[in-house]
Amino acid sequence: MKKRLVALALSAVSVFSLTACGGQSSASKSTATKSAATISEASTTAIEGKEPNYSDKTCWYQIPEITKDIDTFFVYPTEYMDSNEGDPDFAPLDNAEMLAGVKTNYPILASVYEDSTNVFMPYYRQAGMMFAAEEARKSGDPRTAFATIPYADITAALDYYFQNYNNGRPFIIAGHSQGSGIVSLVLKDYFKEHPDYYERMIAAYVIGFSITREYLEENTHLKFATGESDTGVIISWNTEGPKNVEQNARNVVLLPNAISINPLNWKLDETYAPVSENLGSRVPNEKTGKYEIKDIGADARVVLSRGSVLTNADTEPVGGDTFGPQSYHNGDYALFYNNIKDNVAKRIATYKESKR
Repeated sequence: MKKRLVALALSAVSVFSLTACGGQSSASKSTATKSAATISEASTTAIEGKEPNYSDKTCWYQIPEITKDIDTFFVYPTEYMDSNEGDPDFAPLDNAEMLAGVKTNYPILASVYEDSTNVFMPYYRQAGMMFAAEEARKSGDPRTAFATIPYADITAALDYYFQNYNNGRPFIIAGHSQGSGIVSLVLKDYFKEHPDYYERMIAAYVIGFSITREYLEENTHLKFATGESDTGVIISWNTEGPKNVEQNARNVVLLPNAISINPLNWKLDETYAPVSENLGSRVPNEKTGKYEIKDIGADARVVLSRGSVLTNADTEPVGGDTFGPQSYHNGDYALFYNNIKDNVAKRIATYKESKR
């Protein structure tokens, strides 16, 4: 397979010690194997490596100490580029690039759920960026790359989580980018097969990947959020700048007839949310290397004709022909960080009130 480098804005990564399944992270880590329900068969000549055994704690980036009465199951985004000729299409579980990327990006992604929930995050054999982009060009949907090995790993992790860790607690399921693409498959297939689990789902944050009108029509057990506090719903958006919108640019995660909710005012229409409604973006301090909450001008407006969220934030876009000239894909969480955190707490409060 011919590989092409993509101009993707990634945080700097550092390699850390590897273990038999995944990487040793700052938190403690942890099967059932299940066949993937695919939307099409993704071809690969890759050496995908040994499948994870989720009873092994090193197959988890994080198994938290249980201090909350709500969980989050988080599926991380694409951290493996497979940008060189001969690279596997799927990352083996000990792939240093993927493991280091997960560790680097946790603070601006999954950490948003920590204040309100116990965050569980498994490692999985993800599709490489180049492979997923090629599959999207061929089929129009990058999930053709996600629906085999990655989906099988995540559903195996879910099996183990529900049988051994969840203990009947309500939960949120969330992801970003490839992780959210996989979550969209979990919602339509896995939870259809496990309605008892699905009944306890407070919300699904499918951020950085498209939920389309056709998807909702085909999966009538699912519903999209209509406001800031409804539960049992899907919350989704893809963030872009003016150039992407003006040029109607190709964006690999933005599918036709996508729906986005505004992460500042939680409206589905084009009501503009000014910067004053942003509770704070999470960005790195270049001097200290630590993350801090700042105002970087992240306003938001849904563009109905495109199905994305437009922002004028003062930050670097991803760029490149995969996401368009001004995608803020890497800022889907960080730009609206405190608003997401606040929203998670509100949906949990509504869920608990409904159970009284």
